[in-house]
Amino acid sequence: MTDVITANRRLGPGVERSVLILLALAAALAVAATAGAHYGLLLVIGLGFGITLEGLRFGFAGPWRAMIVRREPAGLLAQLVSIAIVAVFAIPLITANSTELLGAHAPVGVAMLGGAFVFGAAMQVVLGCGSGTLVNAGSGNPVGVLALPFFAIGSFAGAYHLTWWTELGTAPVVVFDGFDGVAVTLVGLALVAAVALLVAAPGTRWIPRRLWLAAGLLAALALANLVVAGQPWGVVYGLGLWAAKGAGALGADLSASAFWSAPTNVERMSQSILTDVTSLTNLGIIGGAFLVAAWRHGFTQPIPELPLRAWAATVVAGFLLGYSSRLAFGCNVGAFFSGVSTGSLHGWAWFVMAFGGAWCGIRLRPALGLEVRR
Repeated sequence: MTDVITANRRLGPGVERSVLILLALAAALAVAATAGAHYGLLLVIGLGFGITLEGLRFGFAGPWRAMIVRREPAGLLAQLVSIAIVAVFAIPLITANSTELLGAHAPVGVAMLGGAFVFGAAMQVVLGCGSGTLVNAGSGNPVGVLALPFFAIGSFAGAYHLTWWTELGTAPVVVFDGFDGVAVTLVGLALVAAVALLVAAPGTRWIPRRLWLAAGLLAALALANLVVAGQPWGVVYGLGLWAAKGAGALGADLSASAFWSAPTNVERMSQSILTDVTSLTNLGIIGGAFLVAAWRHGFTQPIPELPLRAWAATVVAGFLLGYSSRLAFGCNVGAFFSGVSTGSLHGWAWFVMAFGGAWCGIRLRPALGLEVRR
């Protein structure tokens, strides 16, 4: 009898995990049948992002915190490696196919720089960037679950006011293209890596195997996203679109916003989110993180014992994540990862300002009650 019970217990997780895989495949096939194979493939790519980020514990906010607080550069170095791999292929591809493929190119401006700084601070408050918030929500992290809807609302609001902010002043878009652009980008990444290694704490100048694997997988997925979607990996627009569709459903008049009344965005709001490329990869990230979390521990995460001010700070920081990233033309994914890897100068400016903001955000956490004492 004991042997039977033991066998059943062993069979249980295996059956549950098979169901999870089947559900993921069914979702991709359903999207493909409803919207087209192109969109089903984008959901699969999004699932890959989520599985890689959660499964291999690869992120942006955590590694930046490790670099600033403990001078541990491994996570940051892995980010730079992944960006370098993408840049080697993406920049020549976009240069040679400029009508079919778009880069994450945007101007440097007053609002862009300020937005990046605020985003860097806010992401350390909730310990999640754009993709990190999606992963945290998908894996059942209560802070991520709370921050995500306010991130979407903030992205919608930031886009609503975007024209006013950009009129404060922007420089022309600067893009490093062709093979010269690849060289400039690789040199820049190497310089950042050299600085990180120079200030690293003793014994931390190495990248664990899981991060090498994650860097390679993310690069492959980002390139697949570029080829399939015709644009780089992004997060922020999709979240703002969800909130915009919600506002429209509630009867809000968006005609006063130059952004949301633009013909392209009006059309997207009238269509299913299953035909919006950024929405699909965002849903895939949430789903992929959920799959990994359920695979590991059945999707059970305790609610942390935080004071009321910490939960209030999470709401405010979530909103600021969305609002500031819209002004900054992207988050760690859309501005830093995709911006730098497709040769945009604004990606570098974003990185510098956001890293400074992260330093401030780390110092805010204890005052906001977000440092759990054990």
